[in-house]
Amino acid sequence: MKSIYFGEEHEAFRKTVRLFMEQRVAPHAEAWETAQRIPREIFREMGDAGFLGILFPEELGGSGGDVFMALAFLEELPRSLTGGFVAAVTVQEFIVTGALFHQGTKAQQTRYLVPSIEGKRVGAICISEPDTGSDVAAIRTSARRDGDSWVIDGAKTWITNGVEGDFYVVAAKTSPEAGAGGISLFVFDSSLPGITAKRIRKMGWHCSDTAEITFENVRIPADALLGQKDRGFYYIMQTFALERLVAAATSVGSCDLALADTLSYMKSRRAFGKPLDRFQALRHRLADLFAELSSVRQLVYHAAWLTQQGEPAVRESSMAKLLATELNKKVADECLQFHGGFGYTEEYLISRFYRDARVATIVAGTSEIMREIIAKTDVDGVTFPSVEDHEAVGDEVVGDEVVADEVVAGEAPPAVVAAPSAPAPAPPPAPLRKPETLEELFLSLPSRLRPEKTEGFRGRYHFRFKDSAHPEWTVVIDGPSCVVERGIHGTADCEIKTTEPVYLGIENGTQNPQAAFLMGKVKVSNVNALLAYTKAFQRLF
Repeated sequence: MKSIYFGEEHEAFRKTVRLFMEQRVAPHAEAWETAQRIPREIFREMGDAGFLGILFPEELGGSGGDVFMALAFLEELPRSLTGGFVAAVTVQEFIVTGALFHQGTKAQQTRYLVPSIEGKRVGAICISEPDTGSDVAAIRTSARRDGDSWVIDGAKTWITNGVEGDFYVVAAKTSPEAGAGGISLFVFDSSLPGITAKRIRKMGWHCSDTAEITFENVRIPADALLGQKDRGFYYIMQTFALERLVAAATSVGSCDLALADTLSYMKSRRAFGKPLDRFQALRHRLADLFAELSSVRQLVYHAAWLTQQGEPAVRESSMAKLLATELNKKVADECLQFHGGFGYTEEYLISRFYRDARVATIVAGTSEIMREIIAKTDVDGVTFPSVEDHEAVGDEVVGDEVVADEVVAGEAPPAVVAAPSAPAPAPPPAPLRKPETLEELFLSLPSRLRPEKTEGFRGRYHFRFKDSAHPEWTVVIDGPSCVVERGIHGTADCEIKTTEPVYLGIENGTQNPQAAFLMGKVKVSNVNALLAYTKAFQRLF
């Protein structure tokens, strides 16, 4: 079928992947499911075939392919005939190694990323814990500095490749008092003393190695830190959109295969003198499933296209993950029904499809979490900044997540707090005194203005603070001048809603802005206008 997204090179690669899955993996699926493990040799074969580094540059051993090359690979992976294999490979190729590529040092990439692309080392990413799933900010695993080492203590669960993997990328609290803003990532060997990994028995994905892992006084070198200290939460958020797209694409491939297998069965199975696919009631149910699959497939492709353009695609990836995995579950259930009693036996492949499809709506963010993200974008009007926006201003970014409650109106009459007409003085080299109240904070703005950053710029900002003694403020930047007023005046270019403690924490450096953004503690109407605002003032820390 012709596509605006896939060229001849993509389709040629797709055929190569399909052939590999059908000849080198699928014939062994039953044995691997029974043994509940995937032989390490198959990773090496996939590395030799160039399947484990599709998105990575050639200098690291990758293929330098685009997002749609990866999508072609992902859609064909289910032809391995086991969801556990799909899980192990996708975590290895897109999640663990992605963090190493974006944040790893040259030494870390040489030690872990390059051999992973070659299929010689297998990794696991350790985020979820026994008491925390999607609530990443609530993790308890800790990392404390001790001389030239870090010491890791804690527990992780639902870790794919956790027992037989060679190395871990671990999320741990390095600044517990900072909440989500105190999380860091570390990469280290899984064979270190103090690490215990235990397999989890599951309803499906039998060949996948899923583990509970405990870390007891695990000492790792200082250079095991991945990226910057206390930036781990942001790094994790970066991977989530891709992880959702991966789950969506493999679900599309699973639906494709389940429907093809079921249609083949229905053509050969006869009842009342004719094949099952000749009964109108069954044909129309199949037609609905094919139509739904086609529509979901296009949504997945659109999300992939946005990703390839460098857009955050948080909304579209969440929608794609939600609809694709829910459809995967529905298709597996319907196809089993079309098989009748035979579908409930181990003899037919559809029973494994059914078991493996069920977890798709749970992993990589539950359907409930996907719906909440979509509600934030489409109901609350949240927009997500691009990776480039984050990188341009670093910790100055305050995202536009959800705080839906309205602030209390009826403050005192407006009063001009400061309105200098001359350029503000150059900021001092040392950090300014940190304000303890909103009034101190807003009073400090004119003297903190950086006129070299605001030349030719004009913006009006409304601030609303819930449960504050001074809940409403207006800030106007007009080139080299800054006017601050109590109350709400004029039409804003950007409106910020939050609480006094959160905003003071962001300004003073004790509250990570990305964490506040992603945990719904701050709501912003125009993220680009806010980015300009954050760059206009000297920071307090």
